[in-house]
Amino acid sequence: MQRVAFKMKLKPGFRAEYQKRHEAIWPELKQLLQSAGISDYSIFLDEETDTLYAVQKLSGQSSQDLGSTAIVQKWWAYMADIMDTNPDNSPVSVPLKEVFYLP
Repeated sequence: MQRVAFKMKLKPGFRAEYQKRHEAIWPELKQLLQSAGISDYSIFLDEETDTLYAVQKLSGQSSQDLGSTAIVQKWWAYMADIMDTNPDNSPVSVPLKEVFYLP
């Protein structure tokens, strides 16, 4: 099991909307993530900077490009108005280096 962490940026004023949308995550998106081996997925918010920190576990050799799927592209478009995004609507995401872990 591999653990991956990354950060993203929320646009100011959209904290409640971001949480609302994730509380109602689409079942087909949840199923896609799970079938790709993603589990124990958490997103944390730094309220001082509106920075989102995500941590997820990946099982096996999950190398599937989920960004190429229609449902992920639809989700990105849905979230683009409240997050910093790339030209393809994917969230600007910066990988984080693990410096400590206590299992």
